[in-house]
Amino acid sequence: MTWNLQGQLYESCSCNMFCPCWFGVQELMIMDQGWCDGVLGFRLREGSSDGVALNGRDVLFAIHFPGPTLFDADATARLCVDEGADDDQQRELKAIFQGEKGGPMENIAALVSTWLPTQRARIGVTEDGDSVTITVEGAGDLRSRLLRDPEGTPFTLRGGGFVSGLGMEVAELAPSATQWADPEMPQSFETKSGARGSFAWSG
Repeated sequence: MTWNLQGQLYESCSCNMFCPCWFGVQELMIMDQGWCDGVLGFRLREGSSDGVALNGRDVLFAIHFPGPTLFDADATARLCVDEGADDDQQRELKAIFQGEKGGPMENIAALVSTWLPTQRARIGVTEDGDSVTITVEGAGDLRSRLLRDPEGTPFTLRGGGFVSGLGMEVAELAPSATQWADPEMPQSFETKSGARGSFAWSG
């Protein structure tokens, strides 16, 4: 009954750059607008769960926190799985990303009071240099652009907080311009903050 996932994570949220939740310090986790909306995109290079191969699957996790704090545990969330996933893959991915099998998503899932039905969707990915766009048909676009200094060096974050909590060694700052309009989510939103990097999970 074991599972593992490795791939690339793209985070975007409605906070100003840089989202304080990445630091994992509760007193710093102040929502810029009194609420927070975000999208996490996962591109799975390798993975399996209970004998089901999950290589090459794409998963998007959208979440709305009504505030006033992240820890009020009243969030609404939805998973979108790429349409190439079969029933077994969708079942296993749903269990992992809704925290049912432990791992990093267990802590986030504990804050969700309403899970909208998991959807299969047409998911397209476009890469253009430092910019990546993940498009989910019927919901929106996750847009991530790597932030560099004038010498071309990326800005990175290492250590605890969400970096280690999300199974990453390094998070690269990547401002987002995501637009999300899932009609069943509490509201449409745009994002500004963002980060991305490789992750490795197991349970």
